[in-house]
Amino acid sequence: MILADKVIKLRKQRGWSQEELANQLNVSRQAVSKWESASSIPDIDKILKMSQIFEVTTDYLLKEELEEEINVSVPAETEEADGLRTVSMEEALEFMKEKIQSAKKTALAIMAIILSPILLLTLGVISEQKNSPITEDAAGGFGVVVLLLIIACASAVLILVGMKMEKYEYMEKESFHTQYGIEGIARKRKEEFEHTYRVCIVVGVMLCITCVIPLLIAAALRASDLVLILCVDAILIIVSCAVFLFVWASEQYEAFQILLQEGEFTAEKKQQKRSINLIAGVYWCIVTAIYLAASFYKNSWGHTWVIWPCAGVLFAAICSVVNIVRQGKQK
Repeated sequence: MILADKVIKLRKQRGWSQEELANQLNVSRQAVSKWESASSIPDIDKILKMSQIFEVTTDYLLKEELEEEINVSVPAETEEADGLRTVSMEEALEFMKEKIQSAKKTALAIMAIILSPILLLTLGVISEQKNSPITEDAAGGFGVVVLLLIIACASAVLILVGMKMEKYEYMEKESFHTQYGIEGIARKRKEEFEHTYRVCIVVGVMLCITCVIPLLIAAALRASDLVLILCVDAILIIVSCAVFLFVWASEQYEAFQILLQEGEFTAEKKQQKRSINLIAGVYWCIVTAIYLAASFYKNSWGHTWVIWPCAGVLFAAICSVVNIVRQGKQK
């Protein structure tokens, strides 16, 4: 049980509202609300005051959370010695806030890119109908303009989001320490979001699997080209909704994993990624050189494309071997 849960439990045992507790601590009700939602932690003097009014020890309020911190944190002098950065409470809260905000923007931008061809496809098939009010050239031109504008705007959003999150890149690539309280807050928020995350992934998978049903039914009934294109539009809409759920949920869940250094962001995984990135930089340059040399020498660009899928399979094998060798050395 983290500090936030203990404050809620002790307050309710005494039948106090958040406002009544706030009055006794000389703070605002919003401050108490933030403590109980684990979005912030009280100062040490407030913890001392709470131990008095709740008639419990400070050890009771802090002990379990401190034990959690001991598992991932080290004394200040060790942090300086090992050269790892320390994430402050303010930075951690700001990171989670910006990551959650950027999740929606990223998901909407990717969704827009998936939806961008719909107008082009629809106008194209309409222009082919008898007595169509729009010519094929006009339909194609207008559809392409709209598609490019949507992609341009979505790309701008993705670039701006990426630039805004650049200052936190070290959290994804490097190991770090966290100040007291950060792990408890991140873990609580992760647990609260876990159900939403699972629901989004399950619904997204179901949408992806079932999205082709309208097209299959239309094809079986030998529907007109217009109906078939409308079914393709429906597939794009359904898939874009699924992708929105995947990206929106995964980006938020990833924020908690990054701070907790779990999942794909453990120290071991980060080290693996660094090694593989170094190999990838050299490997794909060599593959590109081989592809260009073979294509120019044989003058057979229609056949040398097979180099790329072969190189992809070989790269996956190399990554697996690198990971096996590293694990063997660690043992």
